[in-house]
Amino acid sequence: MRNKKLSLGIRVALTICAATLLVAGTRAAGQESVLYNFTGGTIGSSDGRNPYGNLILDSSGNLYGTASSAGGGGGLVFELSPVAGGGWSEKILYSFMENGKDGVLPLAGLIFDSAGNLYGTTHLGGAYNYGTVFELQPSSGGTWKEGVLHSFNDNGKDGIYPGSGLTLDASGNLYGTTPNGGVHGGGTVFELTPKSNGGWAEKVLCSFPNPLNNYSNGPNNASLIFDSSGNLYGTTVYWGAHNSGSVFELSPTKSGTWTPKLLHSFEYDGTDGFFPEGGLVFDSSGNLYGTTDFGGGDGAYGTVFELSPLTGGGWTEKVLYAFGTSNTGSYPTGTPIFDSAGNLYGTTFSGGSYGGGAVFELTSSAGGTWTENLLHSFGNGADGSAPWGGVVLDSQGNLYGATLDGGADGSGTVFEVTP
Repeated sequence: MRNKKLSLGIRVALTICAATLLVAGTRAAGQESVLYNFTGGTIGSSDGRNPYGNLILDSSGNLYGTASSAGGGGGLVFELSPVAGGGWSEKILYSFMENGKDGVLPLAGLIFDSAGNLYGTTHLGGAYNYGTVFELQPSSGGTWKEGVLHSFNDNGKDGIYPGSGLTLDASGNLYGTTPNGGVHGGGTVFELTPKSNGGWAEKVLCSFPNPLNNYSNGPNNASLIFDSSGNLYGTTVYWGAHNSGSVFELSPTKSGTWTPKLLHSFEYDGTDGFFPEGGLVFDSSGNLYGTTDFGGGDGAYGTVFELSPLTGGGWTEKVLYAFGTSNTGSYPTGTPIFDSAGNLYGTTFSGGSYGGGAVFELTSSAGGTWTENLLHSFGNGADGSAPWGGVVLDSQGNLYGATLDGGADGSGTVFEVTP
């Protein structure tokens, strides 16, 4: 288990620096297509490389995401559009400059507001080099204008090094997490509110305690989610009763503060998962679902879990699926998603039939068990490897995601899996 724990630390360190055996299922494996190969290139003439974050779709079927490096030296934001007659075309919406003032190292995915503006975070850069929240506004000439909404500062209150995406509420406020910083050094949950006279005001809603060994609490992929009552939910990689990760809730009060509540503490006990790096998703009954990077049995290759609210208060956790061998996929780091039929989809960072990661589907049966169907296994070759940020689903049931490595030039890919 020691080696697996070290591998997580190595992967976190890389993000700071940069960066046919199948389980029986109810449906056949999917057909994978590489939509785009990142070529890396040199600074100033690069289409980007090493995309960590998830992708998003607009109403026209265009894909948007971030590449963690190259571009102007600090990474970039890209759009992929389907071309008439076949294929996809990349457009660079913004390249972060090497000097870092506008942000460096975008690791997370993006979100849209109702006006078509894009929002995201960078892990480094900004006024103090501790990361930023940025906005991209489309202009009439087809270009995009970037603005830094907040530069994080290691001042003993603010969070630092954001690696997760953002969440938008109905009033236009932005919410996110940082893995480090805050009053106690263990990361924060923050809110950004637009000011009436321009600019944005940041408020730290919660500061987490500093966990053992100075590991960071906050995940790289875990955006927050709201319920219908305005409560926020998220995960921490460490912290909790066993310092193996947690699921938490933040509830707003009338006085403007937010009350934290620990819903579940993961435990390294041979059964439960631990170290959740992905975010959460609700089903229609109010149950929460997520993934853990490790744990779930003897193989300890990660889990998909469910948290259900109890009638008298509290929540109960159930491991829906444990990745027991590397052939079934190993180390799920992204946030799972549902389709309209109640099936869950996600990615694993490694494992699968060829060791380069996998796209999986989980289907439930009447008896409450869940069965994995391995839709695609990545190798270390042309189809990409190491998908980090999960998948997005279109209206036709096609899945889209990005791989951190592999592809024609070894700089990562954007892929589609058609079940």
